[in-house]
Amino acid sequence: MWEVSNQKLGVIEAAQSDKSEALVYTRNGSYTARGWTDWTRGFHIGSMLLQAEASDSKIILDYARNSTFRYIQPHLTNFGVHDHGFTVTSTYGTLLRQIDEGRISPNRWERRLYVQALLASGSVQAHRWTELGEGYGYIYSFNGPHSLFADTIRSLRALAIAYLLGGELWGEQDQHHSLLERIAAHIRTTSRYIVSFSGSTDGYAVPGRVTHEAIFNVRSGSFRCPSTQQGYSPFTTWTRGLSWVILGYAEMLEFFQMLPDHVRSGYKETEYELLRILQCTADYYIETSPKCGVPYWDTGAPGLRDLGDWSNRNADPFNEHEPVDSSAAAIAAQGLLRFGKIMGNAGSKYTRAGRKIAFVLLHEPYLSMDPQHQGLLLHSVYHWPRRWDYIPEGASIARGESVMWGDYHLRELAIYIDRLLDSKEYYTFANFSWNLAE
Repeated sequence: MWEVSNQKLGVIEAAQSDKSEALVYTRNGSYTARGWTDWTRGFHIGSMLLQAEASDSKIILDYARNSTFRYIQPHLTNFGVHDHGFTVTSTYGTLLRQIDEGRISPNRWERRLYVQALLASGSVQAHRWTELGEGYGYIYSFNGPHSLFADTIRSLRALAIAYLLGGELWGEQDQHHSLLERIAAHIRTTSRYIVSFSGSTDGYAVPGRVTHEAIFNVRSGSFRCPSTQQGYSPFTTWTRGLSWVILGYAEMLEFFQMLPDHVRSGYKETEYELLRILQCTADYYIETSPKCGVPYWDTGAPGLRDLGDWSNRNADPFNEHEPVDSSAAAIAAQGLLRFGKIMGNAGSKYTRAGRKIAFVLLHEPYLSMDPQHQGLLLHSVYHWPRRWDYIPEGASIARGESVMWGDYHLRELAIYIDRLLDSKEYYTFANFSWNLAE
């Protein structure tokens, strides 16, 4: 995979003459931009950093590092998005980890640059806050203060890194806001309003179902309704959102388990909440996915009825009714593997599921072996309800294309597995020194 990945990244850079817009997805095998927000550039540059790590290439590392300074700098103070965990953590966060793991020659001032960037990013992300009261609140999406997205759970990495580095959030009249408290409140709110349980939010609720978006009345702080931007309906599960919940919760559980005992003891309920949500969403993913573990883009997609007993067969990316989303599988596989490791012997079910998905994705028809195709992970979709995804001539649905986050997450999954296979230091986003004074 890393050999193929290296070739793909080289082709993309050679073909990209205009770097003013971030690449999002492939159309007929070529990466192109799609305006919404500039949320994918961190995946692109982050992929280069992971490639440099896997291949021990100083040339790729220097190129990716310079690209981080040039293109990610404006994202550090971007108050308009909920995506800092995607844009900044995947670049500056990776660079800090790599310098502390000895993969980059130590340089005191360079490290300070990474630290200051991550402190700024964490505070900016935490500032994008809707307070609900009684211990609830959330980082709101780019749709506005009324909107909580499922995938924002992975942007909590930005707050977690800033907290570990000694960061603080100050508001009006020097009011101090705890980054750790905002992490816990966002988790509580996501658990209550994004993840469903039987009878919890609506008549269609089943344990582990994930809605993409929760809508609130920001004046009263009251929950109004479930919603979705990229799923089929508010009452079905957009599978990429489900996958980000699984991975985000697993990483947050790892984060809380890293904390000193005197701090961790105050968040036992948060850890219990993380475990509870992880189990129900992981079980839901396994139960509602095809046998191979690669899901269709939404569990309620209407064309699934034309696929017959689809859940008891391997996914068919070449069907004519509904697209699969391999990017959701790549995200979920890492989350399942992390959850399985956290649970030890009791987590073997999730470890096996994550391994199976990884095995499937690292082979054709999902691993892209065509040197002319710029994507690494095939059969991913971006926004199927709006039909933004490329449909090949003669087909009725999207297939055979890639998305930048899918490629990134396959590489990140491979880094995670590489560490386990080689008995190296366990890979987390927080593999760096927490002593800011350094």
